[in-house]
Amino acid sequence: MSPSSLSPHRRIAAVTVLVPALVALALWAFAWPAARTAPRDLPLGVAGPAAATAPLEQRLERQKGAFELHRYADEAAARDAVEEREVYGAVVVTERGPRLLTASAASPVVTQLLQQAVAQQAAASGTPVTTVDVVPAAARDPRGAVLNTSVLPLALAGIGAGTAVTLLGLRGVRAVAALAGSAALVGVVAAALAHSWLEAVPGNWWAVAGTFALAALAMGAAVAGLAGLLGRAGIALGTFVIMLLGNPFSGASSAPEMLPEPAGAIGQWLPPGAGVSLLRSVSFFDGAAAAGPALTLTWWAALGLGAVLLAGTPKERTGNAEPSSERPPVG
Repeated sequence: MSPSSLSPHRRIAAVTVLVPALVALALWAFAWPAARTAPRDLPLGVAGPAAATAPLEQRLERQKGAFELHRYADEAAARDAVEEREVYGAVVVTERGPRLLTASAASPVVTQLLQQAVAQQAAASGTPVTTVDVVPAAARDPRGAVLNTSVLPLALAGIGAGTAVTLLGLRGVRAVAALAGSAALVGVVAAALAHSWLEAVPGNWWAVAGTFALAALAMGAAVAGLAGLLGRAGIALGTFVIMLLGNPFSGASSAPEMLPEPAGAIGQWLPPGAGVSLLRSVSFFDGAAAAGPALTLTWWAALGLGAVLLAGTPKERTGNAEPSSERPPVG
């Protein structure tokens, strides 16, 4: 049944119910994670002699479920763990007092939270805390605002590309070429703005551009693939997954471990969250911990493009194999 076949009263009722439902869904998706932001098993390192670190560990473990403690032998090992994105920070217990190693490039919000938490713990023992930012954020963007806000434009670019390919009637190889070409240009433009102009996303220029392109391709392919399999309803489903789940669940403004469960975990399996995580890795951490999010984006792109090809193949075969109306000669 098409919308035009509904009576005017039913159309009014549909609009009256649908709009508030969409508003409620959007508020749930965006407001719920923001209102429940708190550390949940946040990876934090502790380094130093066991006898010296034991009181600190006990005080941190009293905050049940807040931190996931990783123990290291010395400061060098803890620093390596921060640089490899194994932990968001580490507390090194020394004779002069605790030293906090942070990585504001991983999350300025988490860095601030760790500073407050460690300062409170140190205040109990009356010792000052020295903070060392091992992997700092970009000097031109110390709060990481550019990287955080890049999620929405990439999501819009992916949804727009997938929708355009569907509505323009592109199928098969042509649809794949359009999606790939659009994603490549998105990567170049995004890197030119965020890396070259704003100087907010450092690292290798081509790696940054490739990350933007892969994220855009994964989202565009997902929307086009769902549309190819489900029709125009697939566009709505793809938009819901990317915009109303992937965007607020990405943890871009804080960290996945700061979101209520299971939002943080779900977000890392969706293209927006994987794209942000990969961008942080290639921009600030020399590719550390990049394999997981890169594989996630690759699978979304591959499955989406595969669905586009699968949906286009039968139609192409039907068009090329029209039955002949002429009968073969007898005899």
